[in-house]
Amino acid sequence: MFRTLAQLFLVGALWLPANLTWADLEDRDGRVFMPSLRPLYHHPHGFLFLIVRNLFERYVATPLAGLLGVKERVRLRAAPNAVLEKFYASTSRQPKQADVELLSRRSGCSVRQVERWFRRRRNQDRPSLLKKFREASWRFTFYLLAFIAGMAVIVDKPWFYDLREVWKGYPIQSILPSQYWYYMIELSFYWSLLFSIASDVKRKDFKEQIIHHVATIILISFSWFANYVRAGTLIMALHDSSDYLLESAKMFNYANWRNTCNNIFIVFAAVFIVTRLVILPFWIMHCTVVYPLELYPAFFGYYFFNVMMGVLQLLHIFWAFLIIRMAHKFITGKVVEDERSDREETDNSEEEEEVMKNGPLSNGHPPVLNNNHRKND
Repeated sequence: MFRTLAQLFLVGALWLPANLTWADLEDRDGRVFMPSLRPLYHHPHGFLFLIVRNLFERYVATPLAGLLGVKERVRLRAAPNAVLEKFYASTSRQPKQADVELLSRRSGCSVRQVERWFRRRRNQDRPSLLKKFREASWRFTFYLLAFIAGMAVIVDKPWFYDLREVWKGYPIQSILPSQYWYYMIELSFYWSLLFSIASDVKRKDFKEQIIHHVATIILISFSWFANYVRAGTLIMALHDSSDYLLESAKMFNYANWRNTCNNIFIVFAAVFIVTRLVILPFWIMHCTVVYPLELYPAFFGYYFFNVMMGVLQLLHIFWAFLIIRMAHKFITGKVVEDERSDREETDNSEEEEEVMKNGPLSNGHPPVLNNNHRKND
């Protein structure tokens, strides 16, 4: 059924320049011109990637975490409380002050106990440090290998050095086996990211991540069957060039190797800005927007591809803002953290807030912390 719908969807008049049909791309003389529909229904390969990922995280990433000294923080669990649990699950994880006071009366706990319970309960739902490390190490491994493979696919091609070669003879351009496998691997990986996004570490840009994965899958699929393969390989390799740096910085951050993490992050920030905010819009997008019009009048596939590229570019600008803000913190001597991550809360946050509000002195004397006694809940 999916194949039938795809066949109906792929009308040559939509995706190809005027006066060209799919028949013009039929294979001949031992050369492959016609991209198959296979990528469109090869999303089961995304499930294969999930299996490979599970094995990698279990037998490679977990031992590596131990070698790098990734240590879990001991988390205090929230005591069972039906009233608070019901509010947490059905209403809000971040109750307002009025809700806290109401819950205090209903549950028989003090206001401070209710606040502490919600902090601990939120911490229970946050992903563990090991989970974060394993996810980052998997993505680092894929992006690094994909970047190396992508460069191997395009570095010896004339369009890598002269972007006008991207459209030479379009759309009747040969498709090489290396290009086919590069596309299949990248497409399967992004399908796997979309499948696992609900169980992966959730960050503040969760919605933007979904948009990114969907837009990437659409772009890869479209560029394949419309034979934008030369442009597609350039774009995929360009994106992979910085992603593995970010994931490696995360890995060292989780291992508490601060200097290594900060140094890698600065390199990542520079590569990201150069590739995503300079090379992509002013070279690659210029190539996809301007050069095709020198050969053919604008057609639907031309507009569709460049609109999707525009969506990706807007996401790059959004992420660049976060990256620059993090880089500024590093330059000014502050700790570099992932701006998208949710910070873990501690049980002594109220005491810290009191010190911030009232100053470091209490009744003319500095507050004394007695580490020999635990505060009762």
